[in-house]
Amino acid sequence: MKNQYDAIIIGGGACGLMCAVQAGIRDRRTLVLERNERPGAKILISGGGRCNYTNLYTTTANFISANPTFGQEILSRWSVADTIGFFERHGIVGKEKTLGQLFPMSDRAKDVVQVFATLLQRYGQALSLNSRVVSVAKGANGTFEVAYEYGGELKYAHANGVVVASGGLPVAKLGASDFALRIARQFGLDVVPTAPALVPLTITGKDAEWFAALSGNSVFCRVFNERISFEENILFTHWGLSGPAILQLSSYWRPGEAIGIDLLPNHSIEQLINDDRMAGGKRLVSQLLGDFYSRRLVEALGKFLPIDTKIASLGKAEAKRIAETIHRFALKPAGDKGYDKAEVMRGGVATDELHPQTLEAQKVAGLYFGGECVDMTGWLGGYNFQWAWASGYAIAQAI
Repeated sequence: MKNQYDAIIIGGGACGLMCAVQAGIRDRRTLVLERNERPGAKILISGGGRCNYTNLYTTTANFISANPTFGQEILSRWSVADTIGFFERHGIVGKEKTLGQLFPMSDRAKDVVQVFATLLQRYGQALSLNSRVVSVAKGANGTFEVAYEYGGELKYAHANGVVVASGGLPVAKLGASDFALRIARQFGLDVVPTAPALVPLTITGKDAEWFAALSGNSVFCRVFNERISFEENILFTHWGLSGPAILQLSSYWRPGEAIGIDLLPNHSIEQLINDDRMAGGKRLVSQLLGDFYSRRLVEALGKFLPIDTKIASLGKAEAKRIAETIHRFALKPAGDKGYDKAEVMRGGVATDELHPQTLEAQKVAGLYFGGECVDMTGWLGGYNFQWAWASGYAIAQAI
């Protein structure tokens, strides 16, 4: 049959590219259908164009899912060491930055994409860009037919297997859509409700002006809710809060919930006040806070704290209020910035529907789901890439 392949891979992102390359190593013939004009569009913008391509400390504990342990088998079949070795063999040496994040020594995401472009050619894998998949159907003989638009024409390709690696809903300008979720539902698979994840949070109402006035200020904090906490920088913006700590917590935040911020996680403000008292207490509260924060943040905290009072003059109630504000600053975000500002999507194709070793749909032989469209959402810092590489590899061993 014309245009017959071992597998058709829908999506030329991290998972799809790895799957095609690994399938090529096994002498399988694949066709990658990518709706953008070049492959790896999301890889190219990740990490500010530098691509944090894995995390040295990846475990299933770094993922959010209805069943987070589901990924154990996949992540063990293609480990962080496998990722590092793969890229090193093809000229990319990693350098570790904060919290186990690994970036190419060159700081160029395009080098990562080039590895796959070279290997696709080496292994004779077909790549069709500017190709928008219209439909996926499975015939009575078990063969799949994929219809896609290319150059204003409707084309058809056939394969024994279909790999849906089309990503999630974030960043619509890169072609993000609910395609994978629609295909899952078409074939009777359950989908865990989705939402933006690793996304900035918005502040509205009476507190909005206070946050907006601090736009551009970055502070190392511990942010927390009833489920989890993260220690990294937060960034004040004209519409609310961003920065690594906020993005991490956002994946565990639900609308209507309050969050807390410890603005000085590695110190006790009470102890600092006592130490200052022992030294005479001549400094103002603003001077003590100025040891840790910008002048703009200190002045803003004056809305809540007696910053113009000398330490020696602080009463017990004032000292308690300072400690409560600095270590347990409470706020209730109005919402988040949505999919266009989110790094990834939370939720997706239910893991109960997929084989834990191959990611093949339990109900539909030959249909696979990998990468972001699966209900396995990683933390910020390279974990989602590790899942993408690992799921692409696992699927390639089965097609």
